[in-house]
Amino acid sequence: MANRVPASIRIGGQLSSDSFDALVAKIQFEGLAVEWGGEVFRASHRAPGEPLELFDEECAWGQFDELEAFCIENKLPFVRWAGGYPGEWSPERLIFRGEGAADSYMVDESDNVVIDRRTMVELGSADAVLEYFDAAEFVVPPLVVEGDPPPTEPRPVVTFEGQRDKDHG
Repeated sequence: MANRVPASIRIGGQLSSDSFDALVAKIQFEGLAVEWGGEVFRASHRAPGEPLELFDEECAWGQFDELEAFCIENKLPFVRWAGGYPGEWSPERLIFRGEGAADSYMVDESDNVVIDRRTMVELGSADAVLEYFDAAEFVVPPLVVEGDPPPTEPRPVVTFEGQRDKDHG
């Protein structure tokens, strides 16, 4: 019997309509829900302009093997978090940026990236450690399916001084 832990995944990128149908089939095969303890994902749950966020309270080995393989094959960026299993493995954040290899980061049960002494020594400098933390904060883009309406421009944020905030739109 597989060791089971809570796990979640956020998926983005661009897909054809047919590929989206295949993605939905993989998600449903994995039994992923739209929230912790929620109902199983259906295509109608997707919010255009947002990445998919999916959850499993009892994920075997903390991995979505077929779904992650589908995402990698279709160059869909994702971030997967999995809780740790005492005596077996630590919590993990796995990041696939849409190309190349996926990167694994050690995290705590709240998904905060942590670093051990060995990794600090390997990185060699405080700047490299900060770059490591920055790389672990990858933001998954929206999942865009062929035929989606074009994205809307975000409304500018107005500060208390009446000036547009350059960092927010």
